[in-house]
Amino acid sequence: MKKLAFVLIILSGLSSSCKRYLDIVPDNVATLDNAFSLRGEAEKYLFTCYFYLPRESDYNGSPALLGGDEIWELPDINTTSIYRNLAQGNQNVLEPIGGEYWNRMYMGIRDCNIFLSNIGRVPDIQPYERQQWIAEAKFLKAYYHFILLRMYGPVPLVRANLPISAGPDEVKVFREPVDTCFNYIVQLLDEAKDDLPQVINDPQYFGKITKPVAYSLKAKILTYAASPLFNGNAEQATLKNADGRQLFNTAYDEKKWQRAAEACKEAIGVCEAAGIKLYEQPKNLLQYELSDTMQVQLGLRKAVTEKWNSEIIWANTQSWNSWFQNLASPDWDPSPQARVWMDNRYNAPLKIAEQFYTKNGLPISEDKTWDYQARYTTRTATTPYRLYLKTGYTTAALNFDREPRFYAYLGFDGGIWFGQGKFDDKKDGELFYLQTKLGDPLGKSSAFTGPVTGYSLKKLIHPENLRATTSYTIVQYPWPLMRLADLYLLYSECLNEAAGPSPLVFQYLNKVRARAGVPDVEKAWTEFSRTPSKITGKDGVRQIIHRERLNELAFEQNRFWDLRRWKEAVTEMNRAISGWNVYGSDVASYYRATTLFVPRFGLKDYFFPLSEYERNVNPNLVQNIGW
Repeated sequence: MKKLAFVLIILSGLSSSCKRYLDIVPDNVATLDNAFSLRGEAEKYLFTCYFYLPRESDYNGSPALLGGDEIWELPDINTTSIYRNLAQGNQNVLEPIGGEYWNRMYMGIRDCNIFLSNIGRVPDIQPYERQQWIAEAKFLKAYYHFILLRMYGPVPLVRANLPISAGPDEVKVFREPVDTCFNYIVQLLDEAKDDLPQVINDPQYFGKITKPVAYSLKAKILTYAASPLFNGNAEQATLKNADGRQLFNTAYDEKKWQRAAEACKEAIGVCEAAGIKLYEQPKNLLQYELSDTMQVQLGLRKAVTEKWNSEIIWANTQSWNSWFQNLASPDWDPSPQARVWMDNRYNAPLKIAEQFYTKNGLPISEDKTWDYQARYTTRTATTPYRLYLKTGYTTAALNFDREPRFYAYLGFDGGIWFGQGKFDDKKDGELFYLQTKLGDPLGKSSAFTGPVTGYSLKKLIHPENLRATTSYTIVQYPWPLMRLADLYLLYSECLNEAAGPSPLVFQYLNKVRARAGVPDVEKAWTEFSRTPSKITGKDGVRQIIHRERLNELAFEQNRFWDLRRWKEAVTEMNRAISGWNVYGSDVASYYRATTLFVPRFGLKDYFFPLSEYERNVNPNLVQNIGW
């Protein structure tokens, strides 16, 4: 019995009691025969393989949502995200924050392996469909391995499930070198990508894996493999298995960037052939004709919140953004009798608000026409700003003359919030705007409601949500795992790293900027920058591309991983989390930058620790550096 339980632990990718998993590991022949006896039963098993996809829109579902420095949570509420402790530097090895991913991903891999081993026995299935399902399972197996690799670095690869007869030595698996892990994941994707459909037309199957999804994930994974965290990371030189096998290749290989660039180019071609394109809001909304300003704003917001829009490559139907919208929304009717859990509980720190460009497409410290030193002073909005700022309202100078993404992605004191049933932007005096000082309609009313920093997450809240007297109607959407803008920016990044600045690097960068209403890189840096030479060298363009990704993909859970793969987290994640003084009741007291927390991030935090329990069960699992 002890031997059987030990084998089942490894098969499940788990370290728990025998009793807990004996009833779910399908080691019974009759159970497997039933699961793959007919097409319909096999399809149910395939859906089980999808079940393990992370719940990105759940505040406890992903470390990248609330475990970093991009979104800060209300500090004094009864229910907080488990990942708040990660953001505060409280990771540990006894009960690692995020440790459930180790269990869950290996469970998913196990079920994918069971599916792949048995799908050939299903009698009533067409050959083309069998091949497609095999490709889906291989993709998911690759993706679950990638999630583990991204979190933990080198991990054990489960190419096939161990048999029940496996001995104790067989189940004590080793972590495999990073390059081996990446190569195996890409191999699975290569085996899968051309057996997948180009598009899915049946709505009941939206969210299933397609050819564009597989090609795009391959491009992203190869970009990770080429990035500094995994490519020539000398700081990981001492991470070795007990047998002395080195887990990181410390020699930097520029060719990895070229390989990633080629994969990006191929993926872009596949996506565009499937009709995937950057989303743009139609000129008309309901019976109203939008101004250019609002058309751009809505295009930026709906590229994320409009389900199955033209830009979505892959969206996670295991994670529909509904409840998080509730918790993140300012409450347009905060009276006690109208309580509907609109808490404005999650806000962006001040440094994220400062991260976005000026209207000239430059960082605020770089634009010679923008007064950086006066950013914390205040100004009163005039008529030319009417679709961004409430006319006559006094707000921070930081909120003036910014790029459209600043206004599309953030809500703030004095800022226009287009929506809530008000779509006639010619009647700008009727549009909603935020008033978030203490005592204002949307200011703090208790310790359990926001604002937190003064910058709400407008980007993640569908513009057609509607607050009624005692209800809040939410337009939910599946969490977007990859958009075309992401792929375009990866391509620019890989091209620059492989060969330096070029017209092609700027071409794909400018595609994203043009949709956002931002001037081309060349124009912005030539005409308005304090250091125009920055666009002429690889290092300068790298910084530009990194900032572009942080702006375009803000709040979509890319920053958490991008800062790590670039090895920039040790700088960025140690900067203070600050916001406006949300307890201030007037302009003078509210607009004071206030530090909420000073996070800690060290070398060891680039990778999650393995739990001590896992390592006690399997001593061959060497711990990550620093833990």
